[in-house]
Formats: sequence, C-alpha cells, structure tokens
Amino acid sequence: MYPFGLQNPVLLNAVWEFAARNWALMSIATTVVVLTTIPAAIIRKYVRIALNIIDEFAPPVWPDSRESGPVEGESVSFNAFDGHALRGTIALAASDGPRKGAVIFAHEFGVDRWCYCRYGRPLRDAGYDVFAFDFRGHGESPGEEGYKPRQFPSDREQSDMLGAIAYVEAWLEEQGRPREVGLFGLSRGGGAAILASEGLDSVRAIATDGAFSSDTVLEFHLKRWARIFAKLRFAYENHPPTFWRFLRWLVMVQAEKAFRCRYPSVRGALNRMHGMPILLIHGERDSYIPVEQAQMLYRLAGDPKYLWTVPGGRHNQSVNQQPEEYARRLVAFFDRHLAGIEPVDAVDQRAMSDLAQPLAEEERVGRGSRWQQVR
Repeated sequence: MYPFGLQNPVLLNAVWEFAARNWALMSIATTVVVLTTIPAAIIRKYVRIALNIIDEFAPPVWPDSRESGPVEGESVSFNAFDGHALRGTIALAASDGPRKGAVIFAHEFGVDRWCYCRYGRPLRDAGYDVFAFDFRGHGESPGEEGYKPRQFPSDREQSDMLGAIAYVEAWLEEQGRPREVGLFGLSRGGGAAILASEGLDSVRAIATDGAFSSDTVLEFHLKRWARIFAKLRFAYENHPPTFWRFLRWLVMVQAEKAFRCRYPSVRGALNRMHGMPILLIHGERDSYIPVEQAQMLYRLAGDPKYLWTVPGGRHNQSVNQQPEEYARRLVAFFDRHLAGIEPVDAVDQRAMSDLAQPLAEEERVGRGSRWQQVR
C-alpha cells in the first residue's frame, strides 16, 4: 500500500516525472526539511533536559548548614512585597559597644534562617544587628499554593527579600536610626539579595557566598549534561556559542511558563547597579556553581568590589575552610561600607587589602580548570 493513493500506477508515474523535471526544487525542499527538523529535535531534547535541571537540581545541604536551633532573638511576622506571610528573627548585636548597623541574612535553598548561626554570628559579635528570615516554603514561612521553590532565585524570592528590607527599614526608623542596611546571602539567597537591591538607596553593601546568575549557570549545566546525553559527540562539541545563548534564553522562557514565575537575571541586575559595594566569596572547588560565575559577576560589578576565592572551598563551605579569616573579612567589609569605619588595626587592614586583590590574581585559580567559562 502506498500513501495518499499512490498505488495508482498512472499517478505514481506522474509524481516521478514531476520530481525528475524539478529535481533542483525537490533537493532544496528536502534540504530545508532536514535543516529545520534535526535542529528542532535537538533543541527539544535540550529543553526537556534543562527543564528537569531547573525543576530538580539542588546542591547538597551540608550538615552544618541545616537547622541548628533558634538563637536568642525576637521572632516576628512580616509580609513579602507581594503580601505573602513570612517569618523572621531579629538578633540584636551581642557586643556591649555601640551598634554598627543592621544586616539582613538570606539563607540558601533547602534550609532555614537558623543557618545564619554558622555564617553570620561574627557580625553580631562585632556589633551588628542581624535579621534572618525564612524564604517562602522554608522553615516557618508557609509555602505558596501553586509555587514550588527551586534552586534558582525567582521573582518570589526577590519579593521575599524586598519584604525583609522594608521590614528592617521600618524597624530602624522606629528606633530613630538611619534606614540603611547591609545584605548577606548564600547561593540563591545571594542572588535574591542582588536582585532586590537594584534601585534601593537603603541598601549600602552586599556580601554573597556562592552567588550565581540563573541564566549562565543553566548554560553551564546544559553543556555538562549534554556531554553525557548527546549521542552525536561531533554535534555537541561543535555547537557555536550563539546556539547555547539562544538555548538558555529559550529554556528560561519555557521554564517561566511551566513554573508560573520569573527568573530575573542576576548578572543583568548587577550590571545596572552603580557604586554598590559588593563582596563575592566563592569556593575554589565548588562543583555545582563554577568559580567562573563569581569571576563573571565581579567583572560586571562596579567599584568598590571584592572577590575572595577560598582555596579548597566547596559550595557554601568556605566558612569551614577558613572560619577565622571568613569572619574577619566579612566584618571588615561591612565595617567599611555599612558602618563607615576605616580599618585602623593591622589585621583589619590586611583583611581589606587581601580582598582588594586584582581579578588577574583570582583568575589564576581557574586556569587549567575543567569548567568552561560561560558569559
């Protein structure tokens, strides 16, 4: 049986005669079909893989990043920018001296606000009030119906961060203190901090550990997984850079439609910010968020900016590699750019001078790395 009635010898002969007379046209048509069908099939496969990455990907939560129990402080309720109810804790400065300012702590994905004990306690000891809160769907903050929190910072986490900033601003104003805050975020929390800070005069300084931009990290993992699943190695290895950039754009569009949220670009927000002091901390051996991410964000940031790549540090684990140096540099950064205190102690001066090392020095860490830089 032939399709479309071609079992008729007369009709079949006519088709062959048409093809013979118009072989050039038929060749062009066949080429067009091949050149559109194959790329479409490849892109469909990549998009399917990428959506699974966004939906399921999450770096491991290390034991010392998990809930360690409440610390002394006042538990409060407040609302995100979109009105969603959230929970947080105000931990007043532990030192007896004057308060230096207020820092808002944004936890990583999959834990709760109490992981600040591991990372942010030195700030309290140094004289800063710390406001730690639970993102929606984490800790004591209820989830949102129809929204699943994922590793990538979306407009929901941005809204949560904006709500936390507004709450602390009002709290400071009630005390007759300046409405100026610092932000300290881990991984996704660091991205949310950058996204929320754009255009806010009250945010005076941002410190992040393991921060990333969703679009470029997605491209990195697309390449990583394509290498595993691609059947044609030649095709995978010869995709031009424009292909990957188009693909990550297409995937983000599809993800926002499928997951009913937006995934703003952290690198885009950082590129539009001018004069915002930022400290980027990143583990040299981070196998989930490549160190090139921190280097890229550093390039985009305006002065004053600092990049500390921690030798041997894994994702969000730099604090375990060098806990004393971690605390010293974090406090020195906020002392200078939030409290307005210039370092006078030799140790503090060294902490800031070490942070100010040129990017060329930091890039040496990535030389010979197995990670391919994404832009």
